[in-house]
Amino acid sequence: MPVALGTVERWGRRRLMLLGCASLALIYLLLGGCYLAGWQSWPLLLLVVLAIACYAMTIAPVTWVALSEIFPNEARGACMAVATTALWAACFLLTYTFPLINSAMGTGMTFWVYGAICAAGYVFIFRCLPETSGKSLEEIEKAWR
Repeated sequence: MPVALGTVERWGRRRLMLLGCASLALIYLLLGGCYLAGWQSWPLLLLVVLAIACYAMTIAPVTWVALSEIFPNEARGACMAVATTALWAACFLLTYTFPLINSAMGTGMTFWVYGAICAAGYVFIFRCLPETSGKSLEEIEKAWR
């Protein structure tokens, strides 16, 4: 975690979020391809470990930093509660829909769906998330107006 937080300050929140989404989209597309091609063993293990590491060094820590900075001071508590609820709801959906999607579409296609979701996340972050690194909370709030 300290390595990730140091990277957040050096590289910026937006860039790390974009890097995480793009990397995970690519990894999930490759995982889907491996499953569809019938590959077994070390390529799958390598890609899964890479996905976990990528998430842990980009999206996981940066999400909380960005969320704590983008909301106005007077509404920050309520907005963080809503955002946290939405995040845990998404985690719940991911966990409980994976077996359903997997049995309906197969493992390869399931990972391609998740890759497409990460690509959509990239587009959303690119269009909507401002860089907040090096700015005061007041400067960030003023930029939203």
